[in-house]
Parts: sequence; structure tokens; C-alpha cells
Amino acid sequence: MIENLMLGFEVAFSASTLFYCFLGVSIGMFIGVLPGVGPLAAISMLLPLTYYTTPTNALVMLAGIYYGAQYGGSVASILLRLPGTASSAVVCLDGYEMTRKGRAGAALFLSAVASFIGGSIGIILMAAFAPALAEFALRFGSQEYFMLMVLGLVAASTLSEGSAVKGLAMVIFGLVLGIVGLDTISGTMRFTYGEMQLVDGISLVASAMGLFGLSEILVNIGKGDRAVSAYKVTMRSMIPTRQELRDCWPAIWRGSAIGSFFGALPGTGSTIASFFSYAVERKVARNAKTMGQGAVEGVAGPEAANNSAAQTAFIPTLTLGVPGDAVMALMLGAMIVHGVQPGAAMLNDTPEVFWGLIASFWIGNLILVIFNIPLIGLWVSLLRIPYRWLYPAIVVLIVIGTYSVNLSVFDVYQLLAFGVLGWLLRILAFPTAPLVLGIVLGPMIEENFRRSLMLSRGEYTTFLDRPISLILFLATLAIIGAQVVLPLWRRWQARAEA
Repeated sequence: MIENLMLGFEVAFSASTLFYCFLGVSIGMFIGVLPGVGPLAAISMLLPLTYYTTPTNALVMLAGIYYGAQYGGSVASILLRLPGTASSAVVCLDGYEMTRKGRAGAALFLSAVASFIGGSIGIILMAAFAPALAEFALRFGSQEYFMLMVLGLVAASTLSEGSAVKGLAMVIFGLVLGIVGLDTISGTMRFTYGEMQLVDGISLVASAMGLFGLSEILVNIGKGDRAVSAYKVTMRSMIPTRQELRDCWPAIWRGSAIGSFFGALPGTGSTIASFFSYAVERKVARNAKTMGQGAVEGVAGPEAANNSAAQTAFIPTLTLGVPGDAVMALMLGAMIVHGVQPGAAMLNDTPEVFWGLIASFWIGNLILVIFNIPLIGLWVSLLRIPYRWLYPAIVVLIVIGTYSVNLSVFDVYQLLAFGVLGWLLRILAFPTAPLVLGIVLGPMIEENFRRSLMLSRGEYTTFLDRPISLILFLATLAIIGAQVVLPLWRRWQARAEA
């Protein structure tokens, strides 16, 4: 492995590869800051430009756009409660509250550090265990994926602040919205009411932008020119306190482990990893009771998770030729166009491309963290802009970002509908994060559930016959049991003390 990494760094430190790495991560960070645009649109537009360079340089640049967007996506989430990417939506919950408390600089600093550590851990795992992790991922069939999604939904009930019933209601509402569109099993259209734009289902970008971004603007309209106090960012204000550092380190390691696991599984990705990490922090963090009120764990954990997932997402694509999401499918297409055959043969036939790409990941992550920290003052200076000027600009960016995904005006209508819905939910004190996760997981849960029953000819015991599926089922029962038993235990302790 050391010899392979030395080969990789020899390739990655060449002048042309360094240039394309720098170009890719810079574009990715900028794309991530812009709400709703996302790496998919950027890679699609820039893919033709890579035809005139070497395969290694092309893949390094496109990959830099992908994981660079994960860094930039948290900026707007923390400062404006406006997720730059879907995977950074959950960072809005605590990151924005830290901004309201005057800790925007510290939140952005911790976000950059957590992203770097999470990405670095993902790179190390990828270099050391890529073939083994890919082989393990192949053991996941439809039964395992279904139980994994159920476990994620059960954990999603912990995302809600306050009433657990309201959180569960939002999860179910998200599942209902998630089944709108084309039935992947039978090919029939469901709940589209003749609207062909709904064939592909509810837009995740439109729902996240509306529920988190547009609703924030609607809530703050009429509350005066300033909703967030602007302040001058000094180096001292950017440095976290000792207590914040003590609290965030465990969350970073947990988030990195969760992200590395979900990234290696085809079809899951950084969005599910960040939500799952946040759900775990709500249960095990030292400041679990303050989650949603500006806890550093709510920023550090999900940021580490989505960046480590962004790195390990390349494992099934490079070693098996199986893309995990649309971005990885584009990367696969870029490899094929450049004559690079993904899969096990890639390690033997073109090792300089494989290991050069892995080495460039670490260089790109280092460039990003060095770039992000000096730019914190610039990002926070956005808060000094009067909201009567900032709000219209934000709305324009949201609309452009939502429209650019599918070039569809109907997506803009969805954005408006979810913005009004998010405004109503916030007035009624309903959480919005479980709703977004329900939309994400709904189609996956249904597809894998029905496929499992088709393969087993209707036998529901198929979910308990396979070892990994059984372990996930027992973990789900343990979480449900803990949610029932722990309140009773605390009540019994309170009575004993009284």
C-alpha cells in the first residue's frame, strides 16, 4: 500500500495534476456555497472540457468538484439557514443557531476542520481497504438495504426537537411524499394526478431549499432589518473554546465512521450519512439535550460524515464499476470516455490513475481546509449586508439553483409550495428535518421491501434469515426499546430521589 501511495503522490504532485486539483476543488467550493446548484450540475457542464486532458487530470478535477462542494455547502447552511447541498441540510439545525449566538466564525472553523478530518479518514480507509470494503458492500442485498433504511427512519424520530409524536408524523408525511411518481417495480404512475412533471417524484433540492431556506425568509419577513447580529470576525472569535473542542472531537470520529460506512454502500451517499450522524449525536453526545440549540456536535458530526462519505463513495465506483448515485454515474462515464475501465482491472491495468486519484483527494482536502479558514471572515461579512438587500438575492439564487437541476419551472413551483409548507410547520412547531429524510428514504424503502418479497415469494421471514439483515433488525429494536425504557427509567429515578 505504501508503494502504491508513493506512486500516487508522484502522479498527484505533478504540475498539471496539481493545477486541475486546485481548479476542481475551487469550483466545487464555490458551487457548494451557491444554494441548490450542487456538484451534479457543475460536473455535467464541465465534463466536455475534460476531453482535452489526460484521464488522471480529468478525474482529479471532477472529483475535486464533488468533494469540494461538501465543504462549501455548509457555509450557507450555517450563516443563512440555507443548505448549499442536500447533505448539508441537517447542519442548518445547530449551525444557524450558533450564528444567532454570535459564534458563526467558530462554527465555520469547526465545520472546515471536521470536513478535513472526515475526508482524511475516508481517504485512509479507501487506500487501505478499498477491495475488502467493496466485497463487503456486495453482500448487501435488498433485505439488508431495507433494514438499513428502516434503522435510519427510526433514528430519524430522534431528529425532532420537542414532541416525538410530531417528529413521527413528519417522518410518515415524508414517506408519503416519497412514493409520488413512477413505480419502479410495475412502471405505473402514482399520485401524479396527470402531471407529467411528477413522474420522477418530488424534487429533493426543491423540498430542502423550500423547507430550510425559503421558509426562513418567510419567517423573518416583518421582523426588522436584522435577524442575525453582524459582528467583526477576528482570529480569536474563530477559534473554538476548549469546551467546544472537547465536545466536538468525539462527534467528528463518530461522524467519520458513519460516513465511511454509508459512502461505501451503493445507493446511500452523503445525505443519508449526515442525517444518520445527527441522529446518533442526539442520542450519545455529551450535550444531547442542547442539540438543535447551537450544539457543536450538530455541526461537527454531520460535516465529518458527509465528507468521509464523499470520499468512500468512490470505492464501489472504482473497484466494482457500480455507481452509487448520479454523480458517481457521471464519474463512471468520464472514466469510460477516457478509456479507463473501472473495476478490479483498474488496480492492475492503470494503477497510476487509481492511486493518483486517491493521493489527489488528500491534497484537495488540504487545499480546501487552508482556503476555507482564511475565507471565514469573508463569509461572515455576508451578515453585514442589510436583509432588505440580502433576501431578494437569496431568493434569486434559490430559484436559479432549483431550476438548474432539471431545467424545470415546475420545480420552482415545488420550491414555493415547500417554502409555504415550511413556514406553516415552523409556526405550528413541527420539525422539518425528519420530513426531508422521509422524502429521501421513502422510495428506497419501498423498492427494496417489494424486491425482497418478490425474491422470497412473499416470505416476510426473509428479513430475518440473512445475518446482516438480522443484526440491523435487532439494532432497530434496540433503539425503539431504548426510547421506551429510558423515559421510564428516568421517571423511576426521579421518584426514588424524591
